[in-house]
Amino acid sequence: MGVSRGGKTTKRHAVVDGLGNPLAFLLTGGQVYDSVPAIELLQELDITGSHILGDKAYGSEAIRNWITTKQATYTIPPKTNSQHPWKVDWYRYKERHLVECFFNKIKHFRRVVTRYDKLAKSFLAFIYIASIFKLTQ
Repeated sequence: MGVSRGGKTTKRHAVVDGLGNPLAFLLTGGQVYDSVPAIELLQELDITGSHILGDKAYGSEAIRNWITTKQATYTIPPKTNSQHPWKVDWYRYKERHLVECFFNKIKHFRRVVTRYDKLAKSFLAFIYIASIFKLTQ
Protein backbone atom coordinates (compact mmCIF):
# COMPACT_ATOMS: atom_id res chain seq x y z
CA MET A 1 0.00 0.00 0.00
CA GLY A 2 1.29 3.41 -0.86
CA VAL A 3 2.24 6.15 1.56
CA SER A 4 1.37 9.71 0.61
CA ARG A 5 0.88 12.98 2.48
CA GLY A 6 -2.50 11.78 3.65
CA GLY A 7 -1.09 8.55 5.08
CA LYS A 8 -1.35 5.00 3.84
CA THR A 9 -3.70 4.93 0.88
CA THR A 10 -4.58 2.44 -1.82
CA LYS A 11 -6.37 2.73 -5.15
CA ARG A 12 -8.34 -0.18 -6.54
CA HIS A 13 -8.32 -0.64 -10.30
CA ALA A 14 -10.66 -3.09 -12.01
CA VAL A 15 -11.65 -4.30 -15.45
CA VAL A 16 -15.25 -5.44 -15.81
CA ASP A 17 -17.08 -7.01 -18.73
CA GLY A 18 -20.25 -5.78 -20.43
CA LEU A 19 -22.40 -7.22 -17.64
CA GLY A 20 -20.42 -5.62 -14.83
CA ASN A 21 -18.65 -8.84 -13.83
CA PRO A 22 -15.05 -8.38 -12.69
CA LEU A 23 -12.27 -9.66 -14.93
CA ALA A 24 -9.07 -8.30 -13.35
CA PHE A 25 -7.92 -6.29 -10.34
CA LEU A 26 -4.86 -4.30 -9.44
CA LEU A 27 -3.89 -2.25 -6.40
CA THR A 28 -1.65 0.80 -6.50
CA GLY A 29 -0.56 3.40 -4.00
CA GLY A 30 -2.82 6.39 -3.55
CA GLN A 31 -0.25 8.75 -5.05
CA VAL A 32 -0.08 6.83 -8.36
CA TYR A 33 -1.96 8.44 -11.25
CA ASP A 34 -4.78 6.30 -12.69
CA SER A 35 -3.31 5.84 -16.16
CA VAL A 36 0.00 4.38 -14.93
CA PRO A 37 -1.24 0.80 -14.26
CA ALA A 38 -3.78 0.71 -17.11
CA ILE A 39 -1.68 -1.21 -19.64
CA GLU A 40 -0.45 -3.61 -16.96
CA LEU A 41 -4.05 -4.34 -15.99
CA LEU A 42 -5.24 -4.81 -19.57
CA GLN A 43 -2.30 -7.11 -20.39
CA GLU A 44 -3.86 -9.74 -18.15
CA LEU A 45 -6.71 -10.10 -20.65
CA ASP A 46 -7.03 -10.92 -24.32
CA ILE A 47 -8.66 -7.73 -25.58
CA THR A 48 -8.48 -8.57 -29.29
CA GLY A 49 -11.73 -7.46 -30.90
CA SER A 50 -12.97 -5.88 -27.66
CA HIS A 51 -14.18 -2.37 -27.04
CA ILE A 52 -12.56 -0.61 -24.09
CA LEU A 53 -14.40 2.11 -22.16
CA GLY A 54 -12.44 4.40 -19.88
CA ASP A 55 -12.65 7.79 -18.29
CA LYS A 56 -10.53 10.82 -19.10
CA ALA A 57 -7.62 9.66 -16.92
CA TYR A 58 -6.99 6.77 -19.33
CA GLY A 59 -6.87 8.95 -22.45
CA SER A 60 -3.09 9.12 -22.83
CA GLU A 61 -1.68 8.50 -26.28
CA ALA A 62 0.36 5.53 -25.06
CA ILE A 63 -2.74 3.73 -23.78
CA ARG A 64 -4.80 4.49 -26.88
CA ASN A 65 -1.99 3.30 -29.17
CA TRP A 66 -1.53 0.13 -27.12
CA ILE A 67 -5.25 -0.66 -27.38
CA THR A 68 -5.25 -0.20 -31.17
CA THR A 69 -2.15 -2.41 -31.58
CA LYS A 70 -4.15 -5.19 -29.90
CA GLN A 71 -6.85 -4.87 -32.60
CA ALA A 72 -9.31 -3.42 -30.10
CA THR A 73 -11.28 -0.19 -30.12
CA TYR A 74 -11.83 2.35 -27.38
CA THR A 75 -14.20 5.03 -26.17
CA ILE A 76 -12.18 7.33 -23.96
CA PRO A 77 -13.00 11.04 -23.87
CA PRO A 78 -10.13 13.51 -24.21
CA LYS A 79 -9.16 15.74 -21.33
CA THR A 80 -10.36 19.31 -21.54
CA ASN A 81 -6.79 20.56 -22.01
CA SER A 82 -6.01 18.10 -24.83
CA GLN A 83 -4.36 19.79 -27.80
CA HIS A 84 -5.64 17.21 -30.31
CA PRO A 85 -9.06 16.03 -29.12
CA TRP A 86 -10.62 13.01 -30.82
CA LYS A 87 -14.25 12.09 -31.42
CA VAL A 88 -16.08 10.15 -28.75
CA ASP A 89 -19.21 8.00 -29.00
CA TRP A 90 -21.00 9.48 -25.99
CA TYR A 91 -23.88 7.02 -26.32
CA ARG A 92 -21.47 4.11 -25.87
CA TYR A 93 -19.54 5.94 -23.15
CA LYS A 94 -22.65 5.91 -20.95
CA GLU A 95 -22.06 2.17 -20.37
CA ARG A 96 -18.98 2.99 -18.30
CA HIS A 97 -21.21 3.18 -15.26
CA LEU A 98 -20.84 -0.61 -14.97
CA VAL A 99 -17.41 -0.12 -13.40
CA GLU A 100 -18.83 2.28 -10.82
CA CYS A 101 -21.71 -0.12 -10.13
CA PHE A 102 -19.23 -2.93 -9.50
CA PHE A 103 -17.30 -0.86 -6.96
CA ASN A 104 -20.60 0.06 -5.32
CA LYS A 105 -21.46 -3.64 -4.97
CA ILE A 106 -18.25 -4.53 -3.18
CA LYS A 107 -18.46 -1.44 -0.95
CA HIS A 108 -21.14 -3.30 1.00
CA PHE A 109 -18.26 -5.14 2.62
CA ARG A 110 -16.93 -3.02 5.45
CA ARG A 111 -13.44 -4.45 5.11
CA VAL A 112 -13.18 -3.22 1.52
CA VAL A 113 -14.32 0.30 2.37
CA THR A 114 -12.28 0.82 5.53
CA ARG A 115 -9.13 -0.98 4.32
CA TYR A 116 -8.23 -2.59 7.64
CA ASP A 117 -5.61 -4.86 6.06
CA LYS A 118 -2.00 -3.83 6.47
CA LEU A 119 -0.73 -5.86 3.52
CA ALA A 120 -1.75 -5.16 -0.06
CA LYS A 121 -2.04 -8.87 -0.90
CA SER A 122 -4.46 -9.40 2.01
CA PHE A 123 -6.56 -6.46 0.85
CA LEU A 124 -6.55 -7.70 -2.75
CA ALA A 125 -7.49 -11.20 -1.59
CA PHE A 126 -10.52 -9.84 0.22
CA ILE A 127 -11.54 -7.87 -2.86
CA TYR A 128 -11.49 -11.18 -4.76
CA ILE A 129 -13.58 -12.81 -2.01
CA ALA A 130 -16.10 -9.96 -2.04
CA SER A 131 -16.32 -10.18 -5.84
CA ILE A 132 -16.90 -13.93 -5.78
CA PHE A 133 -19.58 -13.49 -3.14
CA LYS A 134 -21.39 -10.86 -5.21
CA LEU A 135 -21.12 -12.98 -8.37
CA THR A 136 -22.73 -15.99 -6.69
CA GLN A 137 -25.68 -14.08 -5.26
